[in-house]
Amino acid sequence: MKLLVKLQRKTLSLSQIIGYGLTLFIGTVIIISTVQLFIDTQNILKNETDVFKANTLVISKKVSIFKTFDKKRIYFSSEELKDLRNQDFASGVSIFNNANFKVKAFNDEAENLPIYYTDLFFESIPDKHLDVYSDEWVWDSSESFIPIIIPESYVKLYNFGFAESQGLPVFSNNTISEIEFNIEISGNRTKQHFRSKIVGFSNKVNSILVPEIFLKWANNKFGREKKNNTSRILLELSEPSSDELLKYINEHNLSVNQDELNSNKLIYIFKSLLYFIITIAMIIIFLSVSSIVLSFFNVIQKNKEVVLNLHNIGYNHFKISSFYQILISTITVFIIFGSIMASNFLRDIYLIQFHYLFSEFTNANFVVLIGLVLLFPQLILFNYLIYRKINNILNN
Repeated sequence: MKLLVKLQRKTLSLSQIIGYGLTLFIGTVIIISTVQLFIDTQNILKNETDVFKANTLVISKKVSIFKTFDKKRIYFSSEELKDLRNQDFASGVSIFNNANFKVKAFNDEAENLPIYYTDLFFESIPDKHLDVYSDEWVWDSSESFIPIIIPESYVKLYNFGFAESQGLPVFSNNTISEIEFNIEISGNRTKQHFRSKIVGFSNKVNSILVPEIFLKWANNKFGREKKNNTSRILLELSEPSSDELLKYINEHNLSVNQDELNSNKLIYIFKSLLYFIITIAMIIIFLSVSSIVLSFFNVIQKNKEVVLNLHNIGYNHFKISSFYQILISTITVFIIFGSIMASNFLRDIYLIQFHYLFSEFTNANFVVLIGLVLLFPQLILFNYLIYRKINNILNN
């Protein structure tokens, strides 16, 4: 057996083995690190950068001088909504429901609060688009209480703008959430009073929101019109950076927040870049594996007489091929596990930065699993191809 190993060892080139190990290591580290980075960033993309849920835009019609005199021009017709739903870039269309009645808010006299009386407006959107979650976000027709969600920016405008100029106190979100006030709704020759409270602050919806079920009931009872006019819509995108989307927006003279659109574009570019890097790494691994397989095949072919002589003196094809199989398998196992260790080291480095930048960041470590997924197919492929090559030589 020692004689067999000595003879077969002389058929190998050290430079070929080193070249295989180096390219396999580089390709594997790139793939493992990139896939793990993609998994780690999903939580960030979801909680930090997406608009509403995944890839959603608020769209309205641009207001021109002609639409100033004809308000109906700013509304979306049922045909326009249907046309939007049929576009390839649209995965869904939801609408902002508007209040068709007058809303006034005022408070009771209190020791620490200034008395106010102001006009308001209400809108509603499907709950799936909300970025605020509250147990109080419910409405019961048997109770005269209306929960409200307002933009976080409204609180900042009051605290750092209006309150400063008027010498009024500033309030935290928690304090505001504790304050109840009165709502007066009037319309359709009817008037009714409600108690209300702000139950959440949205960073993504720039409107004063009430539950959809309440607004439908109130529009039916107090509304000037029974039909709800749609002036703003929520467009759910299947492809955020689609050329067709940008072309459609321009051709139909629609208005969209460019920051929201740019955010979705950046997310798409980031994901595409990760896919591209993974593809390049896969090509590197493929070339590495192909190179070592071809090198082994050339070595075996050049030493065909040695292989045949070994067979003639009593070594079967299992024993002859086992040396090459064990050697390449051992090298591959060490390289993959070395790549796993290197990928874990790289992950520890970027996780430190992620924890500084993002307040909530938790994701599972799949580095070992990804490495094993890359390892086993290679071992099976190498062992099969080497055995088949030796068997073909001996049988021919």
